[in-house]
Amino acid sequence: MGRIYGVPITVCEQDGRPVRFTWEGRLFVVRRVIDHWVSLRSDWTPAVQPRQPERAYWRVKAGVQRAPGVYELQHDARAGEWLLARVWD
Repeated sequence: MGRIYGVPITVCEQDGRPVRFTWEGRLFVVRRVIDHWVSLRSDWTPAVQPRQPERAYWRVKAGVQRAPGVYELQHDARAGEWLLARVWD
């Protein structure tokens, strides 16, 4: 079962992919990308914003090797912000 967070995080990227992130003062190293997808922001209106703002999602296995977890990271391209969207137990 997953928990929804939606909290800002700091992410280090390499070639557009997250390689590590900081959440609540702890460093999480991305061990494996499980899934990746892109969606449009729900507040997008073509008349006001001609460019389609996207949100990219990355489901990753991250943490220390003996106790990794599954995390869903969200990148809002328009705002340039990363959020920790969800954590699976």
